[in-house]
This record gives sequence, structure tokens and C-alpha cells, in this order.
Amino acid sequence: MEQNKHKGRWKLFAVVLVCAAPIILSYFTYYVIKPESRTNYGAFIDPRAHPIPVLGASTLDGKAMELDAYKGKWIMLQVNDAECQAACQKILHDMRQLRLAQGKEMERVERVWLITDAKPVDTALMREFDGTNMLRARADAVRAWLPVEEGTTASDHIYMIDPLGNLMMRFPKDADPNKIKKDLYKLLKASAIG
Repeated sequence: MEQNKHKGRWKLFAVVLVCAAPIILSYFTYYVIKPESRTNYGAFIDPRAHPIPVLGASTLDGKAMELDAYKGKWIMLQVNDAECQAACQKILHDMRQLRLAQGKEMERVERVWLITDAKPVDTALMREFDGTNMLRARADAVRAWLPVEEGTTASDHIYMIDPLGNLMMRFPKDADPNKIKKDLYKLLKASAIG
């Protein structure tokens, strides 16, 4: 009889251990091993410290329009002058493709090019990047708002603004579009807003 009690206790202990093992293993993996998938490619920016400011922005035809007109959607932001050389055009192209790559979620994303001078934008460029919202903004206000990596300027980066109107992520200079795509997918999947 005593031997059966002893066997029964071991069986109960084995069942409890089998049930608890996945939980113990998941905690061990998350807190001790720290899988790489927890990190983002883009640099996280504290959203509370960078709400959209008044930039003195306007459409290309001169109508006043600030970035907060796009609140409620995720905004991929590029900053450059109107000439938009090869690096600028690559970023605009990448932004277009990244939005398209989101499939049915792409309507949650807006693309904005902040133009920081008063020069005219080439018509061919406007046609090529049709669907990109082009706004002129004061260069000094843009510089004061957007944080940059050391040795870079705001025009080297793609920025993400959340649907509440807060700057929250910056991608590195010469960013890999495939890695940005993964971050954007995660943001859209995790967010119920926008």
C-alpha cells in the first residue's frame, strides 16, 4: 500500500512537471536567452518627446496643411529639398514599395515627403511618386524636430509617425527595405489603431 502511494506521488509530480515545463521554458528563453526577434531594425524614439509640431507646412500649391492632417494613419516620412537627388529618390521608391508590400493593410499607411525649400519639384518626379503626399515645411522647424544619427542628416532617414501623431521610429541611413518591411509589418500587426 505504501509503495503504491509513493508511485502515485511520483506520477502526480511527473504530470505537474510536464504541464509546467512549457511555461518554465518560455520564461527561461525570454528572460535568459533573450531571442533576437524582440529587437527592431529601426531606432525607437520616445513618442512622448516628439509629437508633431507646427511646421508651417503647405501643399505644393500653397494651401496650409500640417502633418497632423494625416493623424489616424501610420506615416512614413522622408525629408529633403525639391531637387531630390538619387538617394532621395531611392527612399521615395522604397517607401512606395514598403506600403504596397503591406497588402490589405497598406491603406493604414501614408507616405509624406517634407520638402524643405521653395524650389519647384520636377513634374516627372511628381508623376513617378504619385500618391506620396508632398508638403513644403520650414527647414529650421524640421531640423529642430527630427532626431538624427551622428554623422547624418534628416534626409538620410525614413521616419515613422504613429496614428496618434507622435514620431516613434527612425530607420538608419541606407536602410535595408526588407528589414524595414518586417518592422512595419510588426507595427501594423501589433497596433489596433491607424
